[in-house]
Amino acid sequence: MNLLESVPAVVPAVRECAEPALPTPSDLAVCVWGWLDVAECARLVEGVYAARDHWVEAFGGLQFSLGRAWYTDLEMEREADYFAEAAERNALVERYAPGLQRRMRRLLRAAVRQPVIQREGWCGAGVHIFPAGGWVAHQGGEIHFDIEGLRPEQLAARAPALTVVVMLQPPQSGGGLRLWDARFDGDEIPSPAQLEQPSASVTYGIGDALIFDSYRLHWIEPFDGDRDRISATVHAVRVGAVWESWF
Repeated sequence: MNLLESVPAVVPAVRECAEPALPTPSDLAVCVWGWLDVAECARLVEGVYAARDHWVEAFGGLQFSLGRAWYTDLEMEREADYFAEAAERNALVERYAPGLQRRMRRLLRAAVRQPVIQREGWCGAGVHIFPAGGWVAHQGGEIHFDIEGLRPEQLAARAPALTVVVMLQPPQSGGGLRLWDARFDGDEIPSPAQLEQPSASVTYGIGDALIFDSYRLHWIEPFDGDRDRISATVHAVRVGAVWESWF
């Protein structure tokens, strides 16, 4: 995982760790190199492609998922489908990417040092597929905060929340994650002032994990080549002495 210098030159820290760790307030993110080995990632990617008939399309084919992603279903007004199919979709993830949901919770648990459970009735960790040559490849994703899964009282209280991404198949070039020194302040649309804050881009290698504050502004950057960008994702929020996770 290489850290690309951002403009301006002085940026907050992206901390590199040998083991999962909780980001501190001064960290843009925590990077764990090679959290999954290459062979394991290849096995998971093979399973993802074998499950192509079960991918969930989003935004007219701009992206797909194995498992249902809450933020896409919310934005597309498919919330009823999300909950109706949660158990089925979790079973499909386990069938085609066996052990992935459990391993993502284990990664979270190692970072927060508290129990991590799957949020009842919701989808567990899943996989995002961004097609090579597609819209996101050319334009990048939407610049956003990962707040959609937070309940109103959690958002109001700024309950600690994390996003974890593990790269299973990086594109041939590009496709990193840019993170800004800016957090959600009540408006889901980032302001010009937030976008002017220092930022840094993290370029993933196979199996690299990134752990960051869900309130942090971030963006999937454009990418090149004929290889899809495939990553596993899980979100979590602290609820008392445990963390609840979902996709």
